[in-house]
Amino acid sequence: MWFVKTLVFIILVLLVLFIGGLAGASLHFYNFALKRGTKEFLRGNPDLQSTYSQRAGAAEFSPTQWVESKNPQTWRLRSHDGLQLVAAYIPAPKPTGKTVVLAHGYTSQGRHMGRFARFYHEQLGFNVLLPDARGHGQSEGDYIGFGWHDRLDYLLWIGEIIAQVGDDAQIVLHGLSMGAATVLMVSGEELPPQVKAVIADCGYTSVYAQLAYQLKRMFRLPTFPLLETTSLVTKLKAGYTFQEASALEQVKKSRVPVLFIHGSSDRFVPTEMVWQLYNACLGEKEILVVEGAGHGTSYETAPQDYEDKVQSFLARYLENPN
Repeated sequence: MWFVKTLVFIILVLLVLFIGGLAGASLHFYNFALKRGTKEFLRGNPDLQSTYSQRAGAAEFSPTQWVESKNPQTWRLRSHDGLQLVAAYIPAPKPTGKTVVLAHGYTSQGRHMGRFARFYHEQLGFNVLLPDARGHGQSEGDYIGFGWHDRLDYLLWIGEIIAQVGDDAQIVLHGLSMGAATVLMVSGEELPPQVKAVIADCGYTSVYAQLAYQLKRMFRLPTFPLLETTSLVTKLKAGYTFQEASALEQVKKSRVPVLFIHGSSDRFVPTEMVWQLYNACLGEKEILVVEGAGHGTSYETAPQDYEDKVQSFLARYLENPN
């Protein structure tokens, strides 16, 4: 009897220690990946190093400075859960209803999308809206939504564009990395007819799949049970789970045309994910896989191919796209 009681006690102690350790690890991983703040683990990550030979003159271009040189307007709105969201808005050189919403990546901000903004503004004559996602830039929020809650924020930005530009607005959503997943998540919602097309550059299939991939690649850790318990922590602190935050499920409901773009050498968001997304999308769709491009570098790797593909894609769905 004494032996049995001792064994039960030891097992209970070990169980408590395991649960406590797992809870601590889950909270740490939440703070590591989802809590607002600088993510030092991104610095020096070989999967984020550019895989192309930088073009002459590319280093001199500053996306942020280009945006600031246009003296952008500041737009603000209140999210469904009370956060103040901020965006920079650059009117087109000539009055037009054509407007692109540029969605930035993880830990970035709207003004960092200046290279894309310049293309749409100077070459295509678009109005440009550059939102800061919740938990980024000037927008409020103490967590990163990875596109899930952001999709609802983008519905508000779309409504604001229509209110400001007019009912004849022609809206394009163009996202990079986390921003690509965001616009794909938006695509599965009920959208007004003014939203004409979505362009998703190197987006992931779901938050769960992306974090599972990074756990294995960066830390050589198994997915279970850490990801499940961190997802529970995220539900308690941020209001969503990794499983529900799925671009893959959203594109199955999408009825807006989608252009998928990805680099063939992307090792941060693996290239196989773009094919999963493309195959799941039931609406009109096109795909561009840029040979040799790493994560987020398709535009710099093959700028002419990139611009030509975007222009030809938009020409199918916009009135007077150029």
